[in-house]
Amino acid sequence: MKRLVVKIGTNVLTRADGTLDVTRVSALVDQVVFLRKQGYAVVLVSSGAVACGRTELHLDNDLDSVEQRQLYSAVGQVRLMDLYYRLFRDYGLQVGQVLTTKRNFETERERENQRACMEVMLQHGVVPIVNENDTVSVTELMFTDNDELSGLIAEMVGAQTLVLLSNISGIYDRHPDEPGARLIRTVHCADDLSACISKEKSAFGRGGMFSKYNTARRVAASGIRVLIADGKCEQILPDLLLHPEDTVFTEFLP
Repeated sequence: MKRLVVKIGTNVLTRADGTLDVTRVSALVDQVVFLRKQGYAVVLVSSGAVACGRTELHLDNDLDSVEQRQLYSAVGQVRLMDLYYRLFRDYGLQVGQVLTTKRNFETERERENQRACMEVMLQHGVVPIVNENDTVSVTELMFTDNDELSGLIAEMVGAQTLVLLSNISGIYDRHPDEPGARLIRTVHCADDLSACISKEKSAFGRGGMFSKYNTARRVAASGIRVLIADGKCEQILPDLLLHPEDTVFTEFLP
């Protein structure tokens, strides 16, 4: 089966107030199930634990940023996985949770342990759902964001394609809100577009388009096709893979 890693960013999964958009999660699960029927083995790298925790908890005390992220993610990861479990179960599919940290990629043995875990899931029809373990990942133990993590996972499982879902359709030649901004459909690894891309972070996540750009260039250089697209567009995953000529996105090539 063709292997596909799909990274779903926080801004795709959340409403304007930062709480979880259950309808959007459900729509993306529907799309993943459709792709499985088309012969794709899919690994999800899903943000959203902190958003789930924010939805569940209404804090009136002051916590520093690390404590807040740890608390929200500890509570929210449970709800996030429960939601994925129930949505995929409706299709008769099982999911498996993989929580990881940067330290788990430091040695070959640790990388192989993770790869073997996801390999056995894929072989038995289980959908791996990967997220950084924000309850223990602090300071130097943190990935830059889940964009970086998704690139490592794509390389680890031998994926043919990595899809980075954002709330923006791809890479533009200037800030997408500026008049006349034009989407760049194809980027080669040697192309330096850093001057075109804002380095601002996303509203509720740690990433942003500059992070996606860096991850996409690195992963594409290893021979994996990388697509950046708007995860809030209806049927974006099937359209990317089955109707690319009619779909708006940016593709990175070696």
